[in-house]
Amino acid sequence: MYRPLLLTCLLLASFAAAPAAPAEEPQVVARADAKARKPPKGTPYAGREDAMQFADEVASRWAIDAGWARKMVGQSQQLAVVSRLMEPAPAVTAKNWRLYRSRFVEPLRINAGVKFWQANRDTLERAEKEFGVPAEIIVGIIGVETIYGQQMGEFRVLDALATLAFDFPASHPRAAERQKYFRGELEQFLVQHSLAGTDPLRPRGSYAGALGMPQFMPTSIAKWGIDYDGDKRIDLVRSTDDVIGSVANYFKSYGWQPGMPSHYPVTFDKDKLDLEALLVPDILPTFSVASFQAKGAVLEGPALEHKGPLALVELQNGGDAPQYVAGTENFYVITRYNWSSYYAMAVIELGREVKEAWARRGS
Repeated sequence: MYRPLLLTCLLLASFAAAPAAPAEEPQVVARADAKARKPPKGTPYAGREDAMQFADEVASRWAIDAGWARKMVGQSQQLAVVSRLMEPAPAVTAKNWRLYRSRFVEPLRINAGVKFWQANRDTLERAEKEFGVPAEIIVGIIGVETIYGQQMGEFRVLDALATLAFDFPASHPRAAERQKYFRGELEQFLVQHSLAGTDPLRPRGSYAGALGMPQFMPTSIAKWGIDYDGDKRIDLVRSTDDVIGSVANYFKSYGWQPGMPSHYPVTFDKDKLDLEALLVPDILPTFSVASFQAKGAVLEGPALEHKGPLALVELQNGGDAPQYVAGTENFYVITRYNWSSYYAMAVIELGREVKEAWARRGS
């Protein structure tokens, strides 16, 4: 049985008018937008035997009410748009870091980030001190994910998770693996609401079922969400304290090393360069400083004193020459949030730009 774990991290889909439930342990709050824009409509799963069997299995595993589980799964809807969004992207133009960067490191997010930093200065400082994760990395994540809560998703989370649990697109090269993953997320989502006695039809999120300012999946909330404002519940939609603490906790749990840079500049010695060998491990830090330089990667200054492994990170620029950096273990930790070096660099650079803009405006 998994109940003891979730009893410390319940998902409470409460709203402004709902009182906080008394509890000895933190509860997770995944609130819907109070204005409640209409979600997409689809086909209810009530008539699907596989969905009803799933509900029965979840109820049996967690000793929750089978009637409630069948009712909730039956009210979830298959959304064709969600399946389409999960289909493999068509082969298009080459990756372009400059274009990717321009979508995230831009005035709207920078200005919103400065306001977020100003409003949450004390909490960011506390999280940096307690978890060792720089404030600019936390700010960068929240800005890239949802523009500091401005874009948290309009899909009913129950519908998104059910669609991907029962109708994940077969055209995806990892369809079986991904469908199993989303069944696990749907199970967590249902169990959390059952234990909290709340309505799983209310929360809204992304087409993948991610919730709140940091876009945590249900299992991520259970593993890494924390009550950082001390109100005995975890609210990743409206409590910026909980959001900041949970993001910092996520990175610490994945091995963030305080004081270590995320990356260093790198150039190449063309006479020694073995670019193919340097790129084989991709973004996984593999090379010592000595072996990195032996293969033609040139480091300078503080990078020469780096004690851990490095990776050569390639950022393609369409038809132009790629850019390269030497990624550290902390760079790799950022990619655990989203497995993309482009994403990690966008987080790093947005956070840096927000920090610099905040400092220029007098903190």
